[in-house]
Amino acid sequence: MKIICIGMNYAEHIRELKNEIPSEPVFFMKPDTSLLLDNKPFFLPDFSNEIHYEVEIVAKICRLGKNIDTKFASRYYKEFTTGIDFTARDIQNKCRKEGKPWEIAKSFDNSAAIGKFIKINQLANYQSVNFRLELNEHKVQEGNTSSMLFSLDQIISYISRYVTLKIGDLIFTGTPPGVGPVKVGDKLEAFLENEKLLTIDIK
Repeated sequence: MKIICIGMNYAEHIRELKNEIPSEPVFFMKPDTSLLLDNKPFFLPDFSNEIHYEVEIVAKICRLGKNIDTKFASRYYKEFTTGIDFTARDIQNKCRKEGKPWEIAKSFDNSAAIGKFIKINQLANYQSVNFRLELNEHKVQEGNTSSMLFSLDQIISYISRYVTLKIGDLIFTGTPPGVGPVKVGDKLEAFLENEKLLTIDIK
């Protein structure tokens, strides 16, 4: 099982981090040890002083695929959930400044929290899904998948040119603006439409 994350997929988020809009999808991977399941708490690591939340829609791959055409990509997923891509922003910024890869800031243990999956046929329009993140019951992030620079179908087609997709692989599709730091005692709650799928206490 692979965890594939799409970076810089919402224009407003790109602007808030002062990055350039990409001409094609940008992706990186997290190991399976980064998974955080079952609403378990997230413990702040001792190697970073600036852990940020990034709420995302996560799709689960349901069939084996390689070199998938965009027009057929919708056959490769049936479920969505909300996820949080925890990021060591101080480490990421240092790596970027030094021209180094920044997986270390994204791929640490428990950095990929995911909630309960729901079938996409339960959604009125799975191509246009509202999602949001609340921090201590205050909305901090809000997005809609129709605002993605690259749609999920385009993402799947692009990734599968380079990496074979397998059943159970997870794709984090990118985060909207509003990312920010967490501290001990915080509570994060992620919603898809109006259904809460993920709750995380920060320890």
